[in-house]
Amino acid sequence: MKKLKLAVLLFCLAFAPLTVLASQVNLNTASASELEALPGIGATKAAAIVSDRETNGPFASVDDLARVSGIGDKTVEQLRGSASVK
Repeated sequence: MKKLKLAVLLFCLAFAPLTVLASQVNLNTASASELEALPGIGATKAAAIVSDRETNGPFASVDDLARVSGIGDKTVEQLRGSASVK
C-alpha cells in the first residue's frame, strides 16, 4: 500500500507543472468572461483588457498588461502564473 501511495504521489508531482500550464489563460485570445477567472480581474478590468487588445494589438508578454488602465505592477505579478500570451 505504501508503494502505491508513493507511486501516486510521484505521478502527481511529475505532472503538476503540466496542469498549471494547461490552466493558464491566454491574454490574446480569452474572452472577457474567461479573463474574469484570473485573480484580481473582475468585469471592469476584463473589459479593459479586451478593449486594449483590440485597440493596441496583442500582448507580447504578461508585463504588457501594465499598459491597461487600472492594472498595475502588483496585479501583473499576481497574474504571472495564471496568464500567458501564447
